[in-house]
Amino acid sequence: MIGFLSTKHRNKNGSPSSGRIKKVVRRVKYESELDLGFGETIAERAYGQKLLSCIQCGTCSATCPLSYYMDFTPRRVIAMVREGFREEALNSFTIWLCASCYSCTVQCPRQIHITDVMYTLKREAIAREMFPRRYPIPILARGFFDIVHRNGRNSEGRLLLYLYLRTNILKIFQNTRLGLHLLRRGRMSVRQEKIHRKEDLRSILGAVSPTREEPRS
Repeated sequence: MIGFLSTKHRNKNGSPSSGRIKKVVRRVKYESELDLGFGETIAERAYGQKLLSCIQCGTCSATCPLSYYMDFTPRRVIAMVREGFREEALNSFTIWLCASCYSCTVQCPRQIHITDVMYTLKREAIAREMFPRRYPIPILARGFFDIVHRNGRNSEGRLLLYLYLRTNILKIFQNTRLGLHLLRRGRMSVRQEKIHRKEDLRSILGAVSPTREEPRS
């Protein structure tokens, strides 16, 4: 079996091209290179969504307000997941551009909760560290989980420092004035709060996130 994959042209920074004319890159991927169980795995982790029942009608792509900016439309992401294009699906910008508006879920004639599938793909990409370098959304999600997993509470100030250090440190200086204002007002703190019995919380998080890797130290 041979799978054909077409990708839209990207800019030098890795984001999809904003122009109307997009270069299409085609490559052949053989069955031996595919993860044929990937679709069932994602369907199970997405609360049992019936991805195999998708009829590829394209309603999700037509109703998505951000599909134009995606490298793969939601319809194509579902097709890629079902056919085992794991790396391509997890490296796609589409899963990070999803606005969680649930328009695709409401309009889907097969009642597939496509938004939940996108969330599952995000979690899988974070666990496998297969997200765009210095892209803020997955880095922020990873940092938030690590802080809560380690201490039981989030610290907004520390989380922002974590984000800036891993994306663009210059943004610290751009937002210094706002940060100082929030600190003076007591709306943000760099002090790390902790809870008692952190091990109990870790057990709960481990139970609901069986695919999640242990946070890095």
